[in-house]
Amino acid sequence: MHLRRTQLDIRFEMMPLIDVVFLLLTFFIYAMVLMVRAHLLPVELPTLHGGLSGQGPRVEAISITMDESGSLFLDAQPAPLSHVIAATQAFKAEFPDGRVYVAPSATGQGDRLPAFLQLVNRLRSSGIDQFFIVGRPEPADQPAPSPSQ
Repeated sequence: MHLRRTQLDIRFEMMPLIDVVFLLLTFFIYAMVLMVRAHLLPVELPTLHGGLSGQGPRVEAISITMDESGSLFLDAQPAPLSHVIAATQAFKAEFPDGRVYVAPSATGQGDRLPAFLQLVNRLRSSGIDQFFIVGRPEPADQPAPSPSQ
């Protein structure tokens, strides 16, 4: 007795491969969304040439935003200066290694420098010596300005 074997054609199934590719794509997009968590208002940030990128290990952070009119926002919620300072002190007490980001708008109505300096002064006098000013990176085709400018 002799059994006949049927030769099956080899088939390449693309659907599992496409499923895996989309799964990986979804995972990495979701991971990127979770890596940068900044509660900033949509303000136009100033261009900075002497700074560090926001890359690095993920740490707890609180953000203070100053809009065009000089109003302050704490994690995208409007807040007076006294509340911003108190909340920032409480944040640093809970997370000593946490970061404080200050994001001033590049455009404004009138002179906001006194309000910005008051914020910086109050942060430093309340014991918060290290904070990060948020800005846009300078385009690569422009040279950095000389110190005399």
